[in-house]
Amino acid sequence: MNNSQKQTNNPLDIFVIGARKGFNIAINNLMPNILMAFVITEILKRLGIMQLIGTYCAPVMEIFGLPGEAITVLLTAWLSASAGTGVAINLFTAGTINPTAITILAPAIFLMGSQLQYMGRLLGVADVQKKYWPLLMLTSIFNALISMIIMRFFV
Repeated sequence: MNNSQKQTNNPLDIFVIGARKGFNIAINNLMPNILMAFVITEILKRLGIMQLIGTYCAPVMEIFGLPGEAITVLLTAWLSASAGTGVAINLFTAGTINPTAITILAPAIFLMGSQLQYMGRLLGVADVQKKYWPLLMLTSIFNALISMIIMRFFV
């Protein structure tokens, strides 16, 4: 904190400072990922690739009570949780998935979300030996799959 910013204990000031920080994070970090997800999803739809993905992945995704296209949410979430959320919303607005599917997918998005981003940021900084990285990644993916099976029975 520099000298021009004085520390305050006023709850209103603390709220406003936090809201500004949150807004900056949303605009600078989350929005680009969500926009990227919308664009990629639209490109896949217009090229007919989304339908192909849906057809070929339907048997696997049926285990979780989801249409085949829902695998794109998981693949995108592996790269970025906010992008996975963007793909889910795009599929929802297109009528490809319903609120039940979003409920099944939501825990998985956050259990395995952003692994690619976090691999270097967290595991590298924490000096975790690279031989353990695949096990850590697979553990998160396994947890996400279990969460979808469990959620299927709750919804």
